[in-house]
Amino acid sequence: MALLDRLRALLTRKKPGHLVGARRPSAVARPADAMQEDALRARLIEDPNDIEAFKALAELVRRRAAGVGPADPLTAEQLPPDVRRASDLAGWALAEEIAGNPRAWYALVELGRLSLEDDHEAAMRRLNGACERETTGRALAESVRMLREAGLPGEGLGLGVGHWAPKDHIVEAGRQVVLAALEADRPQDARRHLQTLAGAKDHAAATAAVAELEPRVAAAEVGNEV
Repeated sequence: MALLDRLRALLTRKKPGHLVGARRPSAVARPADAMQEDALRARLIEDPNDIEAFKALAELVRRRAAGVGPADPLTAEQLPPDVRRASDLAGWALAEEIAGNPRAWYALVELGRLSLEDDHEAAMRRLNGACERETTGRALAESVRMLREAGLPGEGLGLGVGHWAPKDHIVEAGRQVVLAALEADRPQDARRHLQTLAGAKDHAAATAAVAELEPRVAAAEVGNEV
């Protein structure tokens, strides 16, 4: 019994956080792009929020699952539904795997994006979790940008109001909050957040962001008065 208990413990033991993302041992022959995959996984073990590496690995596993060559934006949407679903599931599995690292926040943003249409509440929980894991504002900036691109600037604004720390976060986080307010047709909120952004710690970046956003905020205020 002792041997069985030890085997069971080995099989159910969780992978340490610093090894999340490493290739799992397999008896299946290594694919032709295995070296590229290993290199990308190594980067993600070092930094689970290496966005460039994550996107490249996600494309690789999606392509492999779909059984197609390098992604072509002109033909990607023409894949058969079952092949496209296999590709999406592979991307989901990768994001879920990387999100197992307690330092990973970008994978949670990707899971939020993937689940936004089918389970809005779960998607927002994942985005909130990403913002709680990360303290510089990068996760917030990516989350609000993603919601804006999904046509949900109101949700992006709400997320920003809940998590934005102007004195501690990068300027891009505040910039995304102001853009979300503008796209949600909330010019007064946009003005208020723009004024807050002007006092950010990175004065040079804040000045550039305010110069970019001020005309858009002013135009929105005029349009709201008409």
